[in-house]
Amino acid sequence: HEQEQEHEKHPAGSLPEGPLVEILSRVPYKSLCRFKCVSKPWLALCSDPDIRKRSPKTMVDFFLRNYGIGPCFINLSGRGQPLVDPSLSFLRESFTLLIPQQCCGGLVLCKYWESRYVEEFEYNLVVCNPATKKWAELPPNPIQLQDEDEEEVEEYLCFDPAVPSRFVVLTHTWDFTEVAIYSSDTGRWTTVETGWTDEAPVGLPVFLNGTLHLMTTEYSIVTVDTEGKVWGQIDIPGNMRDSSDYPFIGQSQGRLYAWSINDNIDVCQLSVWALEDYGGAKWALKYTVNISELFGRNCCKYVEPLAIHPDCDLIFLADRRGKAISYDMDSKKVHVIGTYQTFNGAVPYVPCFAEWPSDGH
Repeated sequence: HEQEQEHEKHPAGSLPEGPLVEILSRVPYKSLCRFKCVSKPWLALCSDPDIRKRSPKTMVDFFLRNYGIGPCFINLSGRGQPLVDPSLSFLRESFTLLIPQQCCGGLVLCKYWESRYVEEFEYNLVVCNPATKKWAELPPNPIQLQDEDEEEVEEYLCFDPAVPSRFVVLTHTWDFTEVAIYSSDTGRWTTVETGWTDEAPVGLPVFLNGTLHLMTTEYSIVTVDTEGKVWGQIDIPGNMRDSSDYPFIGQSQGRLYAWSINDNIDVCQLSVWALEDYGGAKWALKYTVNISELFGRNCCKYVEPLAIHPDCDLIFLADRRGKAISYDMDSKKVHVIGTYQTFNGAVPYVPCFAEWPSDGH
């Protein structure tokens, strides 16, 4: 009995807490969640935000924004059953037509319609966690299109698995003239005054360090915090303005990355940069590689970046006329993961097994 009490106080026996925290921070996130079932001390230890934030979260999947048959899911490993329900069937009992729009921290933001006709511009939003099958329906977006000819409304999900009790959705008109923020803390939308002008977003958003980042048509990255109080802008490296398309951004290993395809040189190249000094906007060139080495031919104008791995130097790209690949920037290894048609409209997904806010379904 005394041994059991001692184990309750010290989950790993005589192992000091410092080394134990360091060990657990290197354990895959799924295993960390399983350890919570051992005992209450293990639950408290494995729920520590610092450990959860540092724990490796392998990106194994992509969701597709499929407008024909609803959500589609790609199990990147190709082995065994996916960690999550690939069709989001737990939502289909409540919503007629459902289309995933964005993944952030393991949550998925979806649009849903009351009818089967996706051309209807009146839709609502739902945020779900495919790993736990929990979801929350949002109240109507205060920024609504009055007809199909108006400019598009964008929505972005902001969620940090290290703080799983809260998520935010930011919405705006295409030109940022109207901005509103939904917080799961209050369950309400709040209209805020925009801090951006003459910008238009392109590509997928990045949520990092409590801040939303968006690449724009002005070849700059605009930022805003989750309360709409701190607005900013980050300049990109000068040679990225010479790329054949707008640069893409992503986050890996706790840093902001940007990459682009440069076809204004003799050899078409992929360049990958990392933001080393956030405050001073100082970028460091991390990798360059010729496109012909990745795809076996010079298909520069057709290459589309998909995502960067959150925990290692692995990038995903697709040739719009052929295959999709993963490229390990350290080992220089290329792996074919499918076709462009398969990954068209794909958004990267990292599962999150953290607890859902108490008011979720």
